Amino acid sequence: MANLFVNTARKGAVINRNIYGHFSEHLGRCIYNGFFVGENSSIPNVNGMRTDIVEALRNIRIPVLRWPGGCFADEYHWKDGIGPKETRKRMVNTNWGGVVEDNSFGTHEFMELCRQLGCEPYITGNVGSGTVQEMSEWVEYMTFDGVSPMAELRRKNGREEPWKLTYFGVGNENWGCGGNMRPEFYADQFRRYATYVRNYGDNKIYKIACGPNVEDYEWTDKFMALAGQYCNAISLHYYTRIDAHDWSKKGSATGFPEKEYWSTIVSALWMEELISNHLEIMRRHDPERHVDLVVDEWGTWFDVEPGTNPGFLYQQNSMRDAVTAAITLNIFNRHADSVTMANIAQTINVLQAMVLTDGEKMLLTPTYHVFDLYKDHQDANLLESYTETREVGDEESRVPNLHESASVDSEGRIHITVANTSLSGGEPLAVHVPGREGAKASARTLAGVMDAHNTFEQPDAVKPVPLDVQWKDGSLCLTLPACSVTAITIE
Repeated sequence: MANLFVNTARKGAVINRNIYGHFSEHLGRCIYNGFFVGENSSIPNVNGMRTDIVEALRNIRIPVLRWPGGCFADEYHWKDGIGPKETRKRMVNTNWGGVVEDNSFGTHEFMELCRQLGCEPYITGNVGSGTVQEMSEWVEYMTFDGVSPMAELRRKNGREEPWKLTYFGVGNENWGCGGNMRPEFYADQFRRYATYVRNYGDNKIYKIACGPNVEDYEWTDKFMALAGQYCNAISLHYYTRIDAHDWSKKGSATGFPEKEYWSTIVSALWMEELISNHLEIMRRHDPERHVDLVVDEWGTWFDVEPGTNPGFLYQQNSMRDAVTAAITLNIFNRHADSVTMANIAQTINVLQAMVLTDGEKMLLTPTYHVFDLYKDHQDANLLESYTETREVGDEESRVPNLHESASVDSEGRIHITVANTSLSGGEPLAVHVPGREGAKASARTLAGVMDAHNTFEQPDAVKPVPLDVQWKDGSLCLTLPACSVTAITIE
């Protein structure tokens, strides 16, 4: 029997709800035929936003949504997406699939979506192909309540009051699709652009700089040295694959061999090393911890589903995705003192999605259910925890069989989340929580074979179910199913 220890006397930082954030790009069917079906659609909607998707995301307490990209952000010119829809410019989305972008979903529509979701907007501005003036005017358009050309333009387009906007990204992946810049050049560009991302009235912008690509520690070091004092956070992008170091090796989202399952888990666990190493560099330049780390693109990236547009990045979502999501969220929780936001890619129909759609049909993925199991960590205090583990895997990939995090919320409830990476046999577990022995406890678990997934014919094949728990000799005892994610609550 494995043992999991929670120290209620060692309370850590608050787990920022924004760690459970999401990402929506003009890519494939994430926005169009995903979130946005249009006001005239036969699919139930409110102001064009698909009702069942909004309800599903509200259920997992979506805290923040990033938009419009991604690589699309550094080709996006915001004025193309305002005003009467019939006069908006049409363009080709050269990054994703070569399809026509009609700009019918723009700033007003995104802010309306966030209103319906009850979440914070996180907007990424165009540094790669845009101008300082363009970015400055966008912030003015959205947040200024006085007399100015942009405020008047907003009012002309039907929005009298400014919106509340906290999170603004100054560029995206400027080391790659956002301009192929060197860190020194981007640092200077950030200082220039960010100067004109102004605070109007009581609206205070939290400025997020383009940080490193995976293990590009030189980027972090040079940016922090040259421009760290001008930002509130820097971003990190990392996608989990069957081989973390070879982009050509993604593998299939389903029907994969055990070897690829284990290598994917290894890839997911690498997030711990990446965060720790980047934070170490950041703290050398910022010992007082003024600059946070934001992981605003993460998730699994496998080969697209056969027969789909390769530029749409549509993939199925299995229990392997669920386990990798659980591990990653546990890692973020453990770094609650420094990681203030994370945005899984992407919310609908793209990469590690929460929701897949097919016309009027909609299904919730195993990853969605992980976010549902983990939602009580939002705004709770991290608790010190430790699990006795053993190694599992194959000859090439060895990983711990269990991975956990724990928190206590404002009402004193303790929340423990555990991923069981093992593919065979249940794992008996004794949970030790001194001072809470005999308290009311419950658990839910999500489990299945490694490539178990939901389909439109069987949308509930993989979903959480209650798990039996009972106190024995002062320990809370339960058995974790193989390949599972479990949430335990002790009141």
